[in-house]
Amino acid sequence: MTALPLRSMLFIPGDSEKKIAKVADCGADAVIFDLEDSVAIENKALARELIAAYLKQTPRGARPLQYWVRVNPFDTGLTLDDLAAITGGAPDGIVQPKTNDPEDVRQLSHYLDAFEVAHGIEPGSIKILPVATETAAAPFSLGEFAYAGLERLVGLTWGAEDLAAAVGASTNKDANGEWTFTYKMARSLCLLAAHAAGVEAIDTLYVDFRDDDGLRASSREARAEGFTGRLCIHPAQVAGVNESFMPSADEIGHAQRVIDAFAANPGAGTVGLDGKMVDIPHKKQAERILAQATAFGAI
Repeated sequence: MTALPLRSMLFIPGDSEKKIAKVADCGADAVIFDLEDSVAIENKALARELIAAYLKQTPRGARPLQYWVRVNPFDTGLTLDDLAAITGGAPDGIVQPKTNDPEDVRQLSHYLDAFEVAHGIEPGSIKILPVATETAAAPFSLGEFAYAGLERLVGLTWGAEDLAAAVGASTNKDANGEWTFTYKMARSLCLLAAHAAGVEAIDTLYVDFRDDDGLRASSREARAEGFTGRLCIHPAQVAGVNESFMPSADEIGHAQRVIDAFAANPGAGTVGLDGKMVDIPHKKQAERILAQATAFGAI
């Protein structure tokens, strides 16, 4: 896992100097400077320059949040140019789009090994977040991340738009605006794979940034399912996502009581609480809740 849970990761177009200048006050746990979809091919070089300059003027240790970069995928032939331009600024991590399998992550990690040495950056300190469902082949490899031994891997996230394009789908939503089966399956596999690998499970974008109520409801449901954070497409989404992925005061209180009940019964596998039996899985969930609350100063 990352040093702090990544509740919110906000995309910032890499070719927008105005938007880049505002990231320190955005309130997100991380920003993702984008070199991929939001940047036209003719603006890639400019985006690299702007991102590199910003990273260098705000070195690690002086950053109010994590600074990530989404590079272009391997099949574009642009990945190495992206990395060569921005790694000197020591980004906290790289978002890897259109990841097919753990071997793609391993290849990116090898590139980062070399760039870290070249720039005098702590080895292994640039982390990787793959977007792990954007090709037709990718979902079949998700379970392999648990056994791949990828030390830079801090999470898995998923995307529906590129997957829809990959399979020639005309839509990925049903008449009620819900994901159709293929995308529900990809999302669930991503969630399971992340937990199997012991890393963050980051839900995909909620595209209607004007619908705060819908965003919050969707994010609360995602957290209840086991997702630990969410990608954001607009600064207006950050507060809602942060709040939705934080445990409530009632949850924190209950979690503490679960821990206290087990502490009062050393060695017990099951204890009684409020007329119900709670066991080791409940204890583990309580520990996760308290760890997250502690990380963000809620207790």
